Amino acid sequence: MANFFEFLFRPYINYEPLQILLETIAVVFGIWSVWLAKKNHVWVFPTGIVSTALYVYLLYQWGLLGDMLINTYYTAMSLYGWWIWTRKIDVSNQTPISYVNRQEKLQSVFIFLSAIVFVYLVYQYFDKWDAWVSRVDVITTAIFFVAMWLMAKRKIAHWIFWIAGDIISIPLYFYKGYTLTSLQYLIFLIIAVYGYRSWKRNLDKHLQTASK
Repeated sequence: MANFFEFLFRPYINYEPLQILLETIAVVFGIWSVWLAKKNHVWVFPTGIVSTALYVYLLYQWGLLGDMLINTYYTAMSLYGWWIWTRKIDVSNQTPISYVNRQEKLQSVFIFLSAIVFVYLVYQYFDKWDAWVSRVDVITTAIFFVAMWLMAKRKIAHWIFWIAGDIISIPLYFYKGYTLTSLQYLIFLIIAVYGYRSWKRNLDKHLQTASK
């Protein structure tokens, strides 16, 4: 058992205590945020902002520019999503869960492709295009950019993108030496599966009620 934990957390030997503490806090708030997303609760955004803002700082310290850009975008989109989720669409109702329409599908494709180009150019500029993980970072960044945008719009499809991104991120962050973050994405994946099912039931119930 001791060898197993040494294998998991060996990279943290060289980390500063403050970095370990901040990553732990970011992980806790990140998991809390995704749990609140599953519950369709607006506090998903303020808790998420705490997590992503801490990761912006940590990832800058670690030189992981692609991941830092993801979390910078998350922070900005969380503010936007917080406004969308609390905005009244009429006298009594706020923005409901819904499916993506044709225009939003096209916008998602545009965001995905734009994110790939943007992160590629950033990696080229900072001369970080030197390992296979950089190429994977580009794909995960694009996936998560779309996921966060759809989440801000309260679209059920955002869970599909989170699930895909989480599956890639679990081994990726473990390979990079960030075991706590890798475990966070494993928990994210589990919650995302249940989150999709919960939102699907909620949406189906809403549509059935509206059709009566």
